[in-house]
Amino acid sequence: MGLISALTTIVRRPGFSSALALGASGVGIALNPERAGAVMRMPPSSARGVTEMRAGVGGTFAALGAWALLRGTADAYTAVGVTWLGAAVVRTVSMKVDEPERDASFWAFLGLETTLGLAGLLARGRAGGRAKRAES
Repeated sequence: MGLISALTTIVRRPGFSSALALGASGVGIALNPERAGAVMRMPPSSARGVTEMRAGVGGTFAALGAWALLRGTADAYTAVGVTWLGAAVVRTVSMKVDEPERDASFWAFLGLETTLGLAGLLARGRAGGRAKRAES
C-alpha cells in the first residue's frame, strides 16, 4: 500500500484506521514483547515482565482493535479513539510529572496517539450501515 493510498484510507475510514493500528500494534507487542519494551524504553526484566507486556499491553490492544474492526460501529471506534487519547493525555501530563527524555520516538508516539485518537472520534456517525443495524 502506497503512502497516498494509506492516507486516503485514513481520511475515508478514520475509525477503521484507528482500530487497525491499535490491533496491529497489539499483535506486534504480543508477538515480540522484548522488542516492544525496548522501543518503549521499558524492557521487561523478567519472565513475568515479558508475560505482562505480552498480555497486559499486547493482548489488550489486539483484542480492543479486533473487536472494533469486527463490530464496525461508531461506538466501537469511539472506544478505540478514547483509548489512544487517554495515552496521549497521560503522556502529556508525564512531561511535567516524570520529566522523561523527549527524543524523536517520544514525540512520534504522542503524535500517533493524538492523531489515531482523533481518528477514532471522527468515525462517529461515519461507521455506515453497521451502526444503524446495531441500534435496531
